[in-house]
Amino acid sequence: MQVNVRYFASLREALGPQEPVVLPAGSTVGQLRALLQDRSPAHAERLDRDRAVRAALNQQMCDETAVLTDGAEVAFFPPVTGG
Repeated sequence: MQVNVRYFASLREALGPQEPVVLPAGSTVGQLRALLQDRSPAHAERLDRDRAVRAALNQQMCDETAVLTDGAEVAFFPPVTGG
């Protein structure tokens, strides 16, 4: 299956605005994140498990156990603070 990954804020600056990713059916957001870490040193650094990175699946906040479907949109972004 294929999903569209979008990046926001500092992740967008480091990794670009979006990229398509092909992965096995039934994969989770956590498995997608692990797969992306293997794409490049920049991906590995920015999506490292020690970094606070939030995810949304089809514009709904989710955790890494969320199951992906073909054509889904997954967004990754750092936590946001307000003032």
